Amino acid sequence: MPTPALPLPPPAHAAPLPPPRPGPGGTRVLLGLPYAAVPGVRPLELDLYLPAGDGPAPVAVFLHGGGWRLGSRRSAGPAYPGSSAFEAVAQAGIAVASIDYRLSGEAAWPAQLHDAKAAVRWLRARAGELGVDAARTAAWGESAGGHLAALLGLTGDDPSLEGDVGVTGPSSAVIAVAAWYAPSDIATVAADTGADPADPDTREAQLLGAPVATVPDRAAQASPLTHVSPAAPPALLLHGVADRFVPCVQSERLAAALTAAGAEATLHTYADANHMWLGAPGAAADALTRTTAFLRARLAA
Repeated sequence: MPTPALPLPPPAHAAPLPPPRPGPGGTRVLLGLPYAAVPGVRPLELDLYLPAGDGPAPVAVFLHGGGWRLGSRRSAGPAYPGSSAFEAVAQAGIAVASIDYRLSGEAAWPAQLHDAKAAVRWLRARAGELGVDAARTAAWGESAGGHLAALLGLTGDDPSLEGDVGVTGPSSAVIAVAAWYAPSDIATVAADTGADPADPDTREAQLLGAPVATVPDRAAQASPLTHVSPAAPPALLLHGVADRFVPCVQSERLAAALTAAGAEATLHTYADANHMWLGAPGAAADALTRTTAFLRARLAA
């Protein structure tokens, strides 16, 4: 007689929400919320920064940088101590859901985009409990996270890239994108930086699970540039001209392609800024100000 299976607990992303903690300026914070449970992988979590008031508030899904290899949801980059960037946006009336996603050492493409889409779907599924407005959801990211934010905006509910992580059913589409110093064409990043496209150790190769030159179809699928269409949501692209890790031409190409397709794209560059706004002390503050204004305008009720 077979041994009966043990009853399984509900998935982590179905757990009750904890009470929020008070944040600056009347904001509220919920830390470590599981948004998806993937078998064999740590629960995928997000931190939610809510504006003061009863809501429902528009929400920006933030995706951290780190070359798809490093980083965490707790930081918007070294120019912003702790969670200060998220708190500033929340104090401007926009909730921020800063998410972790599987890094390239844990899973290859398209796991990272599947996770990002799962976070959007989870926010929609539990919007009433969370106090967010599911219809007013944007994507915001820096570096590798900016790449994923652009893909969230450009692939919408594309079934070939949706995945089945976490909650399924709700839409994963967003209505605006803000991307800081983000790769837009995976196949050309190595050449733009002077690296070898056949090198298996580049950040892009680690993301794709193979040297970029050997998997052109996969590289194209992972490139925001491939998915540009007239239906693209408004995009704000910010980049430093002196960026040595993700050259500014990556954002220039995406902005030009979006404009040529008839979509709305705004590109602003910073003459002396390297990656993560290094070398240009005023760039970080200006980037956050521009992003907050863009999100407020695009997510207004």
